[in-house]
Amino acid sequence: MMPRKAMEVLTETMYYVLMAFREKPMCGVDAADYIEKRTHGRLQIGPATLYTILAKFEKENYIREVEVEGRKRTYCITEKGNRAYETELERLRLCVQDAENSAASEWGMV
Repeated sequence: MMPRKAMEVLTETMYYVLMAFREKPMCGVDAADYIEKRTHGRLQIGPATLYTILAKFEKENYIREVEVEGRKRTYCITEKGNRAYETELERLRLCVQDAENSAASEWGMV
């Protein structure tokens, strides 16, 4: 089995960061608030994690800076970021489908 390339599979936090930027351009604090609300508090992202992800996403061209106001930086998702989000969404759908099929077959339902 070959090792995965960096960014080939997104972490849960990375996935939700991209989801936030699909809504609209926003700053990191707004993205963190979006994630906490969207997951009903299940996932909270700290500043160190958030800004590490934002820097990585900007370097990989998943997001781009669109406005700077003092220390506040606003980002929007790029086409490459949208593709990464869609790829991860499909991977997660397949994971759920596999789990449902496995559970069903274990109980003789398939």
